[in-house]
Amino acid sequence: MLKPSHFAYLLAAGFTAASCATQQPLTKGAAATATTATTATAVATPGATAATAGLARTYAETITQADLRQHLTILASDEYEGRETGEKGQKMAMDYLAKQFADLGLQGPVKGSDNPYVQHFTMVRGSWADGATLKIGNDTYKWLTDFYALGGQGFAAPTAVQPVFAGYGIEQDGYSDYASLGDVKGKDLLIMLGEPQTTKGTALLGKDGQNSKWGQDYRAKLTMAAQKGARSVFFVDFDPNSNFSKLAARMAPYISRPSIAFKDAKPGTTRPTAYFVSPAAGYKLLGTNAQTVPKYAAAVTQAGKPVVSPFRPAKATVLAARKNEDFVTENVMGYLEGTDRKDELVILSAHYDHIGIINGEVHNGADDDGSGTVTVLEMAQAFQKAKAEGHGPRRSILFLAVTGEEKGLLGSEYYTDHPIFPLENTVVDLNTDMVGRTDKDHEGKPEYVYVIGSDKLSSELHTIVQAQNEMYTKIDLDFRFNDPEDPNRFYYRSDHYNFAKHGIPVAFFFNGVHDDYHAAGDEVEKIEFPQMEKRAHLVFYTAWDLANRDKRIVVDSNKK
Repeated sequence: MLKPSHFAYLLAAGFTAASCATQQPLTKGAAATATTATTATAVATPGATAATAGLARTYAETITQADLRQHLTILASDEYEGRETGEKGQKMAMDYLAKQFADLGLQGPVKGSDNPYVQHFTMVRGSWADGATLKIGNDTYKWLTDFYALGGQGFAAPTAVQPVFAGYGIEQDGYSDYASLGDVKGKDLLIMLGEPQTTKGTALLGKDGQNSKWGQDYRAKLTMAAQKGARSVFFVDFDPNSNFSKLAARMAPYISRPSIAFKDAKPGTTRPTAYFVSPAAGYKLLGTNAQTVPKYAAAVTQAGKPVVSPFRPAKATVLAARKNEDFVTENVMGYLEGTDRKDELVILSAHYDHIGIINGEVHNGADDDGSGTVTVLEMAQAFQKAKAEGHGPRRSILFLAVTGEEKGLLGSEYYTDHPIFPLENTVVDLNTDMVGRTDKDHEGKPEYVYVIGSDKLSSELHTIVQAQNEMYTKIDLDFRFNDPEDPNRFYYRSDHYNFAKHGIPVAFFFNGVHDDYHAAGDEVEKIEFPQMEKRAHLVFYTAWDLANRDKRIVVDSNKK
């Protein structure tokens, strides 16, 4: 699963030096402390006849703990070097998956590829070059001490900038920091982190007293700046307790790691570079001091809307160059043709990449997302066996293992932008990402799974998942992360989301985070295979229903 931005955690959870490494999910007020796990009541669904129900159970039972373990022991071994996108281990995993699909007898649907099971595409790997500087007047500020950057292309040569102060960088429900600025296309914005407060000390734009997305994740502000056409954004946290230098030092390994992006990004999709600067550099950029900024924030609080600022930002010169190189990575897929509804497609997805080797330690990603990947493999063998025995699905099924998820859901984005089968014919994406462990909220009661997004686009899909669980697996279905105000924003953090963006119903099956999330301890010996088997069965039963029912599920809602 894609890790959230570091500021999403730091701002939402209240950053301290000790809290930087926490992997626990964020909570939304007191309500999130109570269990929300529920077992669904039975719901009748068309197509779930006794005959088909018996067949579904027959083939689900071919998905076994032993087979899941066998595949996972290979893919999550040190030999695969953590399956970093574009690196040796990812290529090995690609070969393994393609061979498995071929050996099962699935079709390779990628035309024009040297391997019909593989969808190649070119990415750019970039890292920050040495020698970055920020000069404001006569003062020079140091990289990873006073400022750092994330994303974008930076400035390859010393570049003059004249920042435009955009307050909190928010535009929502009549609140707009941009309304008085005019056209900011091509300009460099200076934006405060955090969000405006009410006189009672709660978030002005939040719901039920909770922080809004603007205070939880800087990317919401960066996305808005990109929509406005900004060239770059300078984010400043003016909290005197933020200890910027310690944060920068802790973030240094993350910032120094290469990032990847599409080689041929669509016009308008490249985000501006986000620069994060210390309070001292921020005051200098604003042309002000530590006494004036709190007064501005207080004035916004009193007005309940943006106010005219007294700041006159200073000119600056920025050098922050990127070193870039092209490389090729791959999605892997196997196709099972349906019968009388074969032009309609069910997609079963998981990401097979992980985060590679960090500080000399292999991060094998057994749960993230080796567990989902081998679940897809096992579902492929189950459906193929059904077809070989005369019980193939009515709709076609694409078993899709994507790359680049850990870098920003890139493989699924590439597939949905370059689909092998028309998106309008795609009925659903069932995405499996981390289904092999138990999170802290379910310790001692591991027979559960989080189901995320099933109600966002299709109420019918939500009902089907519940009905299949009640008929077969009978585990707790936890829907808490469907809350649009959930600070973890899990709905946006795995590959199903790229299908949802295109109006395709999705369901994301997930066991929650744990202490080994994105850590070297995410190993096969910690996988709970009995629970993983049950979750795999639930996804299979759901897919069986969706692939065999008379009518494709309806798209009847558009929840956020």
